[in-house]
Amino acid sequence: QVQLVESGGGSVQAGGSLRLSCAASGYTYRNWVGWMGWFRQAPGKEREGVAVIYTFTGITNHADSVKGRFTISRDNAKNTLYLQMNSLKPEDTAMYYCAARPGNIRRPLLSDEYNYWGQGTQVTVSS
Repeated sequence: QVQLVESGGGSVQAGGSLRLSCAASGYTYRNWVGWMGWFRQAPGKEREGVAVIYTFTGITNHADSVKGRFTISRDNAKNTLYLQMNSLKPEDTAMYYCAARPGNIRRPLLSDEYNYWGQGTQVTVSS
């Protein structure tokens, strides 16, 4: 079983930055082969993929809406996944979730493909 715990959310003004963290446990993080990533859901909207990373190769995939502003990364020694968010906009306001799934898939930004989820951390960006 995989446990994921997010932290780092908060309230910032537009143009500001936040770094989200996702602490992973329940498996040997270094040996995990699969996709891990960040998803978000705003009120009244569907959950959407933000950024994902394939642990075997380190390949990343960022949604068009966050490219150039957000960066996903991982620290194997700390069993932690990160999302650095810069130049935040009010439309980035959402609950952000960490997720993971074993193996490779064709469309890793689709939330339906993920087995394991954290409880979420709220990000609020004011104008």
